[in-house]
Amino acid sequence: MAGAPTVGERLRVLARIAGRVSTSDDLERVLGPVLRDVGEGTGLQRVSLGIVEPAGNQVVLEAGHGLTPAEVRRGRYRLGDGIIGRALLSDDATETPVVVRSIRKDPHFLDRTGALDAGVDRGLVVVPIFAEGSPVGALSAYRRVVDVHALAEDGRMLKIVGAMLRSAIVRTRMLRKGEPDRAERPPNILGRSSSMREVFGLVGQVASGPTTVLVTGESGTGKELIAEAIHRSSDRRTQPFIAVNCAAIPEGVIESELFGHERGAFTGALTQRKGRFELAHRGTLMLDEVGDLSPANQIKLLRVLQERQFERLGGNTVVKIDVRVIAATSRDLDQMVKSGSFRADLYYRLAVFPIRLPPLRERTGDITLLTNHFVEKFNRAHGRSVQRVSTNAIDMLVSYHWPGNVRELENCIERAVLLSRDDVLQGHHFPPTLQTADATNTRPAGNLKARLAAFEREIILDALKANQGNRAAAARELGLTERIMGLRVEKYGIDARRFRQGRAG
Repeated sequence: MAGAPTVGERLRVLARIAGRVSTSDDLERVLGPVLRDVGEGTGLQRVSLGIVEPAGNQVVLEAGHGLTPAEVRRGRYRLGDGIIGRALLSDDATETPVVVRSIRKDPHFLDRTGALDAGVDRGLVVVPIFAEGSPVGALSAYRRVVDVHALAEDGRMLKIVGAMLRSAIVRTRMLRKGEPDRAERPPNILGRSSSMREVFGLVGQVASGPTTVLVTGESGTGKELIAEAIHRSSDRRTQPFIAVNCAAIPEGVIESELFGHERGAFTGALTQRKGRFELAHRGTLMLDEVGDLSPANQIKLLRVLQERQFERLGGNTVVKIDVRVIAATSRDLDQMVKSGSFRADLYYRLAVFPIRLPPLRERTGDITLLTNHFVEKFNRAHGRSVQRVSTNAIDMLVSYHWPGNVRELENCIERAVLLSRDDVLQGHHFPPTLQTADATNTRPAGNLKARLAAFEREIILDALKANQGNRAAAARELGLTERIMGLRVEKYGIDARRFRQGRAG
């Protein structure tokens, strides 16, 4: 039973989880930290939660600690299929844990998420979660040391965790009723928070028709991605998608950019040139930062939207177009209409179907998902091999207010990947703006000695995780003697055995 957590360790993990769940019933906020607590506190691997879709015929992984975003997306099971699907068919709803000592030998194991890719056999525990007699979700986790007693204890612990999460799962499923299936959501956008699921639902509703759409949201929230998703899901998907940023084009040439010009229309106009509207014929035109258009150009745009025709600059030939317009802005157009800086008639013409993109600070449950995606992206781009993000670093990311939204997070992760010299992203790899106590609401408590001790404990924990609990190897990595490492482990009450079955993260 080497490596299995003690009763005291399990109780400490449960107490930590209880503290998190008691402060919020918002699953997207607590789920990531809860799964991380289970994995890092007990040595369980690939800890995940699946939620039964409101239609009730399949369970889909919501999140996983130790799984990549791609692996989470592959975790879909019909009720009755695989070990997870079969666990949810219990007739008595007693939430009895299902214990599998060897996934390699079990004929029902489907390996949708690639748990066998490493070529190492594992034990698996699945705990079904019921509400009012019906299955609503399932917690699952793996342990490399396939000791039946240890797995049974894991099952009892996960059953308690499932009970703590039950109300949050039920609340999430209620919010999702009537939303599109996850498979119908835009493939170019990541998000599982309730606010993003609402956006995905709106995209699915408006994509098929010619309706003009107004996408609003702060800079960096991904408005162009939403416009692309609408275009890709429409019957215009084989036609051009043209995007133009109205704020980036000088006032003197924006009319030519949008509507084109004839030869000789102005000095330097040596040939006829088609504008963006004409280039987008039968396709989709995205007008980004439409709130920056001058009053004169607002009038010209309104006329095109009303009549679906225009003349090129310097010409008198009418050009008829079939273009779907998707406008976007980071400005408050409603307030601009009230102040008289934006035409009310144009606003109502654009805002036929408004979609608001939430800022990242309103969808903190997506931060871990986005972070893992960007780590994978920049690993490929820069030839790096970052495997995980430390607990301290994740806490910093979740606590920060992200004024630059997803774009700022992406830039932050690219910088961290470039600075990292091993396979773990640490808090000191992030920009100084994230490392301030005021920015992250993580002002440390205690005197200098206490703070240094906390930092030293974090370093030792990371070294032990990286070396599967081998104290001698961790000591060599940190440049310590085995004796000093042993004293530090004893001082901070660290049980290195819980890391021996492989990395917890």
